[in-house]
Amino acid sequence: MFILRHHTNLAIVLTIFIACTTRAQNLTTCNGKCGEHTLQFPFGFSQGCPIQLDCSNDQVQLRSEFGEFLVQNVTNSNIFVNLPAKCNRTMESIQPIFTENFAPTINNSFLVQDCREVFGGCVIPASFVSNQIDVENCSNKSANISCFSKQDEVFVTYADLNGTKCKYLFSAVSFGQSKEIPLQFQVVELGWWLPGQCDDHQCSNNATCTTVDRVGFRCQCIEGFTGDGFKNGIGCRKASASSCSASTLTSGGCGKATKIGVVVGVITTGALVVAGLFLLCYCARRRSTWLRKHTMVKRQLREAAGNSSVPFYPYKEIEKATNFFSEKHRLGTGAFGTVYAGKLHNDEWVAIKKLRQRDTNSADQVMNEIRLLSSVSHPNLVRLLGCCIEKGEHILVYEFMQNGTLSQHLQRERSKGLPWTIRLTIATETANAIAYLHSAIHPPIYHRDIKSTNILLDYGFKSKIADFGLSRLALTETSHISTAPQGTPGLGEVL
Repeated sequence: MFILRHHTNLAIVLTIFIACTTRAQNLTTCNGKCGEHTLQFPFGFSQGCPIQLDCSNDQVQLRSEFGEFLVQNVTNSNIFVNLPAKCNRTMESIQPIFTENFAPTINNSFLVQDCREVFGGCVIPASFVSNQIDVENCSNKSANISCFSKQDEVFVTYADLNGTKCKYLFSAVSFGQSKEIPLQFQVVELGWWLPGQCDDHQCSNNATCTTVDRVGFRCQCIEGFTGDGFKNGIGCRKASASSCSASTLTSGGCGKATKIGVVVGVITTGALVVAGLFLLCYCARRRSTWLRKHTMVKRQLREAAGNSSVPFYPYKEIEKATNFFSEKHRLGTGAFGTVYAGKLHNDEWVAIKKLRQRDTNSADQVMNEIRLLSSVSHPNLVRLLGCCIEKGEHILVYEFMQNGTLSQHLQRERSKGLPWTIRLTIATETANAIAYLHSAIHPPIYHRDIKSTNILLDYGFKSKIADFGLSRLALTETSHISTAPQGTPGLGEVL
């Protein structure tokens, strides 16, 4: 009886011991196999793994209730997760990339939508995305896309993204420190760690311990050794040519060619999408200032023209008319620019005045001339036929005067001189034009630069006053009239 009871107690003890041992093994064993992929400790797919991931259809994913977050690669410090471009993706749906074991690093730039303010100095219209590429949930009504990145700290928190006051997350770009793949599109770089401190002695022999931003630590084998570097894992062992597994996602110092092939193969399909967006953003930032100024000037010019219906000629048509501003077509150069002769589409000769491109007063002169010439009509004032505001150029088109300037004839550059009858006619016509400007219109216009080079002659030596660039309106509200010297210094030629 005593012996039977003794055997019964021993059987109970052995059963309890075996059960506890089995349970302990189940808790400490970490399964890192997922199809053809093998993850090293502390990553795995069982309850014994400190950082537990999901294995679905032989693909490694983050554990999530919001959808699939495919893992592209796992290194000894980072996890690279696929984040495909998608319009109207809510911020709440990306919570799985923020856990107690990993979070996005500052090596990421997030493309966000529907923001109350612009990040990164650029805004990309969602209509551009939907028209150029097929992106999920994108349409012409989708909100614009901005860029957000964090410069300080080590990690980006969920509170940081919520603090942007943006409703949606379109995608991300990883600016990783890897020499093999420095830039990855539609990818988020996560930094990982285990809770605790290096003083806990959880790293194996021949491994170093790294403190991760006061939130945890990581173990890594020293040079010449391969493995996961943890006591609870396989530790570290001497590296050899046969120690590299083609299915291993973790970079334990080997298998770089395989890792590059896997990552490049996954990201290639999405590279053009986000690369195009960033190129558009870059160009927009460089040209935005110029476009604003160009649009403002063009609007002011149209307003200056008023109801006169002054036509705007395309720049290509102006180039064709002047044979690309050739020297043979040049009529002369003045204070504000150069005048060329040219033929437009109706084979009519015109004078094309190209203002100095870098003249800070050129825009003011263009608007002044259009405003003044559009408001007057007199047989002895030159007619404005049109203008061109393109490619940073300010160009005015006038009627062509076949006999050039009065100065050319007084200086005997184009003739042997002018008869006194023609000189008196020119003087009378010029006086009539000046009287018209001063008295016949309201408010009066003061030319302020009357000289022989600004008096043009047509085929019959009829004179017309040109170059209103320095003209001023004498507004009745003005309390005084400036008598300061204007125009060209010196005396004009005597008629």
